[in-house]
Amino acid sequence: MKKTTTLVLSALAAILVGCGKAPEAKKLSVFCWSEYIPQSVIEQFTKETGIQVSVENYASNEEMLAKLTAGGGEYDIIQPSEYVVEALIAQKLLHPIDKTKIPNLSNIAPQFLKMSFDPDNSFSVPFMAGTVGIVVNTDLIKDDIKSFADVFKPDNKGKIVVLDDAREITAWALLSQELPINDISDANLDKVKPVLANWIPLVKVFDSDSPKTALLNGDVAMGVVWGGEGAILLQSNPKFRWIIPAEGTHLFIDSLAMPKTAKNVENAEAFMNFILRPDVSKKISDAFPYTNPNLAARKLLSEEQLNNKASFPSDADIAKMQVFRDIGTQGSKIDEIVTSLKAQ
Repeated sequence: MKKTTTLVLSALAAILVGCGKAPEAKKLSVFCWSEYIPQSVIEQFTKETGIQVSVENYASNEEMLAKLTAGGGEYDIIQPSEYVVEALIAQKLLHPIDKTKIPNLSNIAPQFLKMSFDPDNSFSVPFMAGTVGIVVNTDLIKDDIKSFADVFKPDNKGKIVVLDDAREITAWALLSQELPINDISDANLDKVKPVLANWIPLVKVFDSDSPKTALLNGDVAMGVVWGGEGAILLQSNPKFRWIIPAEGTHLFIDSLAMPKTAKNVENAEAFMNFILRPDVSKKISDAFPYTNPNLAARKLLSEEQLNNKASFPSDADIAKMQVFRDIGTQGSKIDEIVTSLKAQ
């Protein structure tokens, strides 16, 4: 969610050698989501290029933004979701991309390019997409779960894991009231606050990093989780069932982008192009089976992978999904509401 604080832009020191710029150091700093880029991919990039990569993880867009706006780290690549790309572009906090350095961008499916948050892909390269859905352990839950309303029933108290993400949880409450997920007016927040007040005390585990863990361990019986996590659960045991909520859900697109303060721009663009290589993108899907927008990589996936509904919803389902937009300062109100309810 957008923070109004502007990043303090560090001055870029131009080191001149003769008439040209000196080569960048052989290093790259990546700030990305947890459980999203396999270590083997990082190691392969270093082996092929000699560029040493340091990786730091975050569990939510808001955590990433807080670190960036506080000047807490110098990163060359970040991995923002669509509404954060929109906000960062508006604040002029992203470094433009030289698309001639990223020929593998041609591998991306057209439906994931030129989207509203970055119409010309001037600042972002699609990395992975996905959705949020319900996972049920059918050994423990015999009810026919179809919706958020079915999950958040008093009888299910202590049996639920959900994402530790205020924007996500609020979106589910909005959908349950047939309200658009981006219509975060004060009036609509007043409407969904009682819903959240009923839902949040029922949750046993809040976890955005690895919500599948509580389900695999049997600590909970159902959850509202990322599609990639749901796909791993479906692969692990047929007792797990994936449900797209009857109220609806949203499509997220996570991208690779460079902060305005990036120091190793050429290395970052090389990394982007490497990530979009079909064989590399396949490795990412193998480890973290989200919706891969890379058509060339999809050709390398197995039928089982492509038929996993948590990884690849149908086109009809995707057409019904909404995409998060930047909601400005209303984001802090959502944080306050959810944080206060969790503390009760």
